[in-house]
Amino acid sequence: MFKTLKSDLPASVVVFFVALPLCLGIALASGAPLFSGVIAGIIGGIVVGALSGSKIGVSGPAAGLAAIVLTAIGSLGGYENFLVAVVLGGIIQLVFGILKAGIIGYYFPSSVIKGMLTGIGIIIILKQIPHFFGYDAEAEGADSFLEASGENTFSAIWNLFDNVILGSMVVGFLALGILLLWSSVLSKKGKFFQIVQGPLVAVVVGIIFYLVTQSNETLVIANSHLVSVPVPDDFDSFIGQFRFPNFAVITNPEVWVIAFTIALVASLETLLCVEASDKIDPNKNVTPTNRELLAQGAGNILSGLVGGLPITQVIVRSSANIQSGGKSKMSAILHGFLLLISVILIPTLLNKIPLSVLAAILLIVGYKLAKPSLFIKMYKLGWKQSVPFFVTVIGIVFADLLVGIGLGLVVGIVVILLKSYQNSHFLHIEDNSNGKHKIKMALAEEVTFFNKGAILKELDSLPRDTYLEFDVTKTRYLDYDIVEILEDFAFKAKERNIDIKLISKRGIVENPPSFIEFFQLRPKSNISLS
Repeated sequence: MFKTLKSDLPASVVVFFVALPLCLGIALASGAPLFSGVIAGIIGGIVVGALSGSKIGVSGPAAGLAAIVLTAIGSLGGYENFLVAVVLGGIIQLVFGILKAGIIGYYFPSSVIKGMLTGIGIIIILKQIPHFFGYDAEAEGADSFLEASGENTFSAIWNLFDNVILGSMVVGFLALGILLLWSSVLSKKGKFFQIVQGPLVAVVVGIIFYLVTQSNETLVIANSHLVSVPVPDDFDSFIGQFRFPNFAVITNPEVWVIAFTIALVASLETLLCVEASDKIDPNKNVTPTNRELLAQGAGNILSGLVGGLPITQVIVRSSANIQSGGKSKMSAILHGFLLLISVILIPTLLNKIPLSVLAAILLIVGYKLAKPSLFIKMYKLGWKQSVPFFVTVIGIVFADLLVGIGLGLVVGIVVILLKSYQNSHFLHIEDNSNGKHKIKMALAEEVTFFNKGAILKELDSLPRDTYLEFDVTKTRYLDYDIVEILEDFAFKAKERNIDIKLISKRGIVENPPSFIEFFQLRPKSNISLS
């Protein structure tokens, strides 16, 4: 890990500036203490980062759990009661890891994962536009179409025109200019510009801008448009911000229901993010998913014990890490230490960072996830790839992450079923022979009940007086349901003057009296022809 420190340290700084407002914003959106988001970010970086097998994944509080957390805190009667569910959720995740449930992540189609990345990129851009111009009605970190402020993603953008803060807008454009100049020009000029990242320079310039314009009525930025980290009076008050679970409610069935919900949703989001981050990793590292569930479980247990929000691997932070050149898990760990050190030593300085500067950083992250060229590429791949991709993107933008992925997965399954329906068999029609139509029908390698409709339709459409060569020499698996269809067809074929020549590795049979007997099947069993 230390061999790549020169790459991981600058990347950790970028991830820190991305994570800080998201940790605070997600805590605010969850109805939890602000510091709980920071705790989750610290543990997600240091603990989960150390235990995980992912080299580039970054964990922390997730916007996808905000609605669950907000509802749970109210229904359980307090934050300390909710923390019990977080601890139990972590234990359940450990069980998932032991049972090797991580394999679930591999069953999501590539088109859906790409749609997830693109959809999140679009959401980042749309959600950060208001913050970029100083309209901060919605907390940072929100990803749902319907916002807690009563607006939605697009109405918030529309309403920002009446709520532009000139100082925020000016420093936002200044920060965006620095980021673009740094990435496209200066980073190629020397090692200094590679070690000192553009986001760090943008944040420093943002703080200076805020300090210089405090006395300027036109450009002054109010505290409500700055980062808002809790500022303790001393170390004791810092420690006092930690909250502890009330285990007296552990017998409450609702606590267990919420715990299982947290474990399930957090595990699913983590597995999806693992798959997505591995896909955009330039080094193509493969994350061990079961180990990731164990790491997330351990992180959630610790987070719940000290007052933190639930943790998942988060694609926004992970993609920022990859885009900034992170090479090993050290970047995730260092970002956790940066969060810890900064909220202890320099919370007052952090609270001078304009939100519009951090929005500029996130706009760059979002654009790199949702480049226009990707839409063209997916379209050119054909409808089997493009339809699940676009459905996932639309679902994420107009609902939320889990809804978008769910819709994309459903469409992906439908596409698979359609292709399975179409590819069950192959036909070849020859000239008439002895007054009969000669048709060759060959079955695919694997034929299941999904193919019943296509094969039944084809057999029923055969004209009278047909000579059918039915070839199963390449078929290795044949579902009993298909054999039943063939059995019924053999009976009807006599009435339609259709002769059948069955060709298989077991031999050639003219007009087999029974397909079931030929394949030597017991009732409701399947056959392997390999």
